[in-house]
Amino acid sequence: MARSGLAQDAGSTAAVTVIKRALELDSESRYSQALVCYQEGIDLLLQVLKGTKDETKRCNLRKRISDYMDRAEHIKKYLDQEKEAGKYHKQIKIEENATGFSYESLFQEYLSETVTEVWIEDPYIRQTHQLYNFLRFCEMLVKRPCKVRTIHLLTSLDEGTGKEQQSSGLEEIKQSLRNHGVHLELEYSSSIHDREIRFNNGWMIKIGRGLDYFKKPQSRFSLGYCDFDLRPCHETTVDIFHNKHTKKI
Repeated sequence: MARSGLAQDAGSTAAVTVIKRALELDSESRYSQALVCYQEGIDLLLQVLKGTKDETKRCNLRKRISDYMDRAEHIKKYLDQEKEAGKYHKQIKIEENATGFSYESLFQEYLSETVTEVWIEDPYIRQTHQLYNFLRFCEMLVKRPCKVRTIHLLTSLDEGTGKEQQSSGLEEIKQSLRNHGVHLELEYSSSIHDREIRFNNGWMIKIGRGLDYFKKPQSRFSLGYCDFDLRPCHETTVDIFHNKHTKKI
């Protein structure tokens, strides 16, 4: 019984902490982050409710949960309306040396089954590690529930000693994608500066450093060499927008 009480207290504390954060984000109009915290906090409160025997406390908890659920639903409707109107904007700040930001972690919630076409604008798909970054991104698109059939890449041409490596590397990726039923359309521009990724379900992601935001691993046998969720990142900002009609590059 004592252990059960301690677990319940811990659960209550966690729920209060998360809900408090949701209220702070809500008051700052950071609605997308607030919604996530509300949902997590509600789940925690439901667990507390299950372990609460006192009927008065149960009634109070039910009222609080109902209020938070109403607020979360209101925010969700608002965000859906913003998406429809093309006004949705979410920003993620990746701190220096932060981990947990693999392509899968960053993009997974935007890759629905309706995604069939992707546009990538990134001036730096040149060096070996940058080509591998692009390859990993393509692997994610092939593995995900989305049914990507066409990938458009607009990048700059390496005019130096790496020109042949860039050309042959991209051609190998193109052939490999073809084997998986995906067409890679390559285009080069000498004036490209912006970095953005668009999916034909309306999502647009702009990353300050493009796909090249991972740090070099300490060695070939260090954690993070294979699993990019464990790879430290350079500091950068990710801006996420939703437009009803995705502009083609």
